[in-house]
Amino acid sequence: MSKLIIRPSASIRNSYNEISGICKTTGEPVFLTKNGEGDLVVLSLEAYEKREKMLEIREKLIESEEARKNGEKFYTLEETDELLENTIRGVAEKNGKYEV
Repeated sequence: MSKLIIRPSASIRNSYNEISGICKTTGEPVFLTKNGEGDLVVLSLEAYEKREKMLEIREKLIESEEARKNGEKFYTLEETDELLENTIRGVAEKNGKYEV
């Protein structure tokens, strides 16, 4: 993250368009203070959705790593590729549309 962008909370009311523009053009959050203390963080919708997606992916990676550590079955990239190819081949052969 680049430098922190901090504004007093009154800015949201008085300078909404400016804050919105900062969030949209920089992709960075704007931190709002109230009585000199941190109060709110404002993000553009695009930045928020990107952050949520990243957190979702991280959560899935953590779950996968925990499952692996607990001895659950996992597949290598090569095994996954082979399983997908066999599945596609099976469906295509069933429908009479598979060519090698």
